[in-house]
Amino acid sequence: MTSSEMRTERLLLRPAREDDLRALHAVFTRPRAMTWWSSPPHETLDQTREWLASMMARQGSGLDFLVEFEGRVVGKAGFWKGPDVGYILHPDVWGRGLATEAVTAVLDRLFAITDHPAATADVDPANAASIRLLEKLGFVRTGFAERTWNVGGEWKDSFFYALSREDWAARGEA
Repeated sequence: MTSSEMRTERLLLRPAREDDLRALHAVFTRPRAMTWWSSPPHETLDQTREWLASMMARQGSGLDFLVEFEGRVVGKAGFWKGPDVGYILHPDVWGRGLATEAVTAVLDRLFAITDHPAATADVDPANAASIRLLEKLGFVRTGFAERTWNVGGEWKDSFFYALSREDWAARGEA
């Protein structure tokens, strides 16, 4: 395991590699997985290849990871830009607490290696599962905006959330 990898109880979070293309494509082509993503489901392997290349080009931050569960890539979790957290998992592994486990690990990493005062999130107001996850981790809603994302020709709204460094640290003291 390299220093850019993290292990949790059940997951390996690691940098993306070119040979992850097919596993990621299996996630990004699933309409259920992509319902809350910032783009429609991928229609071609080239779309996923382009997305993967973009992720790999930004990996120097040490804050964006692919998520492996039981030896296979099942999604991603981390910070693609600044302190704004993002995550996606294959629907086959939903409902097992894996997103909570992955996001907890990347939040620990964010606050350990950066001086960001807070982590942030932008969530579709209809995404009840993500809202539950964020609020369980201590995120607080800070705002709302209409028509923030155009996904496949459909405008989406946003709830904005934040989690301060202090609140994250305090959770372990309670």
